Amino acid sequence: MDVPPIRIGPFSFRSRLFVGTGKYLRNGEPDYELMRAALHASGAEVVTVAVRRERLYDRAGRSLLDFLDLSRYTILPNTAGCFSAEDAIRAARLGRELLEGLGNPGAQWVKLEVLADRKTLLPDPIETHAAAAALLKEGFVVLAYANDDPVLCQKLKALGCASVMPLGSPIGSGQGILNPNNISIILEQLKEDDPAYPVIVDAGVGTASDVTIAMELGADGVLLNTGIAGAADPVRMAEAMNHAIRAGYLARHAGRIPRKRYASASSPMEGRIAPAGAI
Repeated sequence: MDVPPIRIGPFSFRSRLFVGTGKYLRNGEPDYELMRAALHASGAEVVTVAVRRERLYDRAGRSLLDFLDLSRYTILPNTAGCFSAEDAIRAARLGRELLEGLGNPGAQWVKLEVLADRKTLLPDPIETHAAAAALLKEGFVVLAYANDDPVLCQKLKALGCASVMPLGSPIGSGQGILNPNNISIILEQLKEDDPAYPVIVDAGVGTASDVTIAMELGADGVLLNTGIAGAADPVRMAEAMNHAIRAGYLARHAGRIPRKRYASASSPMEGRIAPAGAI
């Protein structure tokens, strides 16, 4: 069975896995070759990039974008590292300008990320909402990174965000899906009147099973970075994530068996061999 494409605003992609480009290091320096190999193994068609100028170049003057096949990947510029709506809006504009110059379709959209503090890196709901409202007025296709808060997620959708991206757990924590009940509620509410509305679980993924769980809950996709880049073997982990996204989608749509308190025999009890001495 083929997994259907995911549709977000004007975009459509075969892969439901979105991957980041940060934290690929060797001896403390960016390892772009490793990043490129991991991206390929992930099967992703969308890669997200923090577009602030100081993050695009390393000490040797090499640009991250030089190591990405822009004919293969749609770049999702993000506003990572912003702690106010004002900074996030500025970063989004910079991303649009940069990608328009490169002719990449990712110029149309932005992953909006406005953080509350440097310790938890949790989203700031008030600043996120304000930034989303402003960027939507400027014509951006906004994918809003949010807390796993059903009320906030409803408000971001109502505002006009093309996708809401509730966190699984804090960025880079590897804790997986900490609150599956909230994720389920978010999915139920955001899809109640629009089943095709895309909800993407973002952040906190530690391993392939976390991706599968997110998809089994009903998420339309998963965005991750550290789970691959921080693995002992990023390329092998990227391949695992590729399989996990498909496995989770298929399992969700296959329909799992209900949980039961007691055992239920796989084979019928009738006609079994009688115990010795019973005849």
